Parts: sequence; structure tokens; C-alpha cells
Amino acid sequence: MYIIKVKGVAKIPDYVQLRDDKFTLLAYFRVDRPEKSLDKVGLGDKHDYIMEIVRDLPFGQILKLEL
Repeated sequence: MYIIKVKGVAKIPDYVQLRDDKFTLLAYFRVDRPEKSLDKVGLGDKHDYIMEIVRDLPFGQILKLEL
């Protein structure tokens, strides 16, 4: 799985994309509201781990996420 943090502009907030190994979009959520999207894809129990990575991840960088 891959994680990408996208910088928002003006009134558009920052977002996070989670993609599978074929780079298909699994989840797309605001940085400040991840709970519902993570629960929807079955990653609600890994919320704290994923958000810790998101906080340190620079905008626009793709990171392979090992879960």
C-alpha cells in the first residue's frame, strides 16, 4: 500500500491518498478527518499509526506503507 499527502490550496484542505500495490485509489480523506474513511477500508484499528506517518510525510512524496 502507498500513502501520498496532497497540499491543499486556498479553501481546499490538505488530503491523504491511500493506494494499493497496483496504485488503485483505496481511500481519499482530509488530514483532519481520517476516521470515517479509514474505517470504511478496514484500517480503523491502524488510525494512530497511519496518522503518525502522515504528520511526518512531506507533501507530494509517495511512501510505501507496510501494514
